[in-house]
Amino acid sequence: MHKFDTIIMGVLNITPDSFSDGGQYIGIDKAISRAQKMIEQGADIIDIGGESTRPGSSAASVSEELDRVIPIIKELSSVSNVTISVDTSKPEVMEQAVSAGASIINDVCALSEDGAISMASSLGVKVCLMHMQGKPRDMQINPTYNDVVGDIKEFFVNRIDTCISAGINRDNIIIDPGFGFGKTLDHNLEILRRLAEFNSIKLPVMVGMSRKSMIGSLLGERVVDDRVMGSAAAAMIAVQNGASIVRVHDVMETKDALSVLHRVDQLKG
Repeated sequence: MHKFDTIIMGVLNITPDSFSDGGQYIGIDKAISRAQKMIEQGADIIDIGGESTRPGSSAASVSEELDRVIPIIKELSSVSNVTISVDTSKPEVMEQAVSAGASIINDVCALSEDGAISMASSLGVKVCLMHMQGKPRDMQINPTYNDVVGDIKEFFVNRIDTCISAGINRDNIIIDPGFGFGKTLDHNLEILRRLAEFNSIKLPVMVGMSRKSMIGSLLGERVVDDRVMGSAAAAMIAVQNGASIVRVHDVMETKDALSVLHRVDQLKG
């Protein structure tokens, strides 16, 4: 049982080129040390990724991704009982990651890659479907919507139906509107303002705004390492508007902010 309802997912990128922490946690010792620190600070889930999805990034090969994440998942699952998520779009990585100890598939492509949806169905674990307009290499080139929240909701309704038809249990699905993935700053702010509208889908909503360029822009083009408090504030707003999972780099700061929020909410209740 959590001290409060919001689940904190700590980000662990095993990549040379992720926008916030690329290259910092390559190697088992560094990665496990970082994961254990986030767990001590209050992370409920550790999300392990081996391919950067920052704007303009290039794809990693299957073998590169496997080499990066599988040893870390195996080691972390052997030294901790924390829930492990794998951040991947590749069915081969999904399969080996779950075998190694992961119990959530976090896919920025919403299981749209060849073989991904059937693999996720066969594995029977929780899946997070994220909305992205375009691909990482081109997603920030003039993203457009009729109504950003309405369009994303329509995407989710269709994608969830497809997943259920493929044998994925509805109770295993989480949705993520994909802040920064094919969205302008105005789009991101509109999604955050209207986040509660996604609750009509009646599935857990995950958000990932931590240290992203939208936070930097709001703070006057602040560099990545100076976006911590802005990120914590955004997480609080998201939780107030219905998010049940927050994906963050700065676990302690986010936990502190949410602890204050939840304490006040308890008094209201």
